[in-house]
Amino acid sequence: MQNRLQNQTVLVGRILLGLLFVFSGFGKIGGFEGTVLYIASKGLPMPQIVAVLTILIELGGGLLLIFGFFTRWTALALAAFTLLAALIFHNFWAAAPAQFVAQYVNFMKNVSIAGGMLVLAAFGPGAISLDARRRAA
Repeated sequence: MQNRLQNQTVLVGRILLGLLFVFSGFGKIGGFEGTVLYIASKGLPMPQIVAVLTILIELGGGLLLIFGFFTRWTALALAAFTLLAALIFHNFWAAAPAQFVAQYVNFMKNVSIAGGMLVLAAFGPGAISLDARRRAA
């Protein structure tokens, strides 16, 4: 049984993690052409479709986290998504010297976010979530 502080803390954590993905997804909508060009620059096929899927994953996953709905599965999916993004888009080991530090920081940021997602997947969304309400019903 989780105590009140744990439930409040995991709620705030879910909201902060979720907002990162929601804002990122909205940013990709506003800069859709740039997103498509960036994806294409990494050699990925069908960059427009990948961009749309990325937006859906970020917006949908972020909102699911915020509301605590299907939290464990969402956290696992976002952990995998974030690690994949780190490997493809922030491969610091192949970056030009001028970009090495920025790509390294972004890679480690993504790895850390994935770690947070794994913790959330392991321990769950807490009592202040739609998952908890579903279980109680």
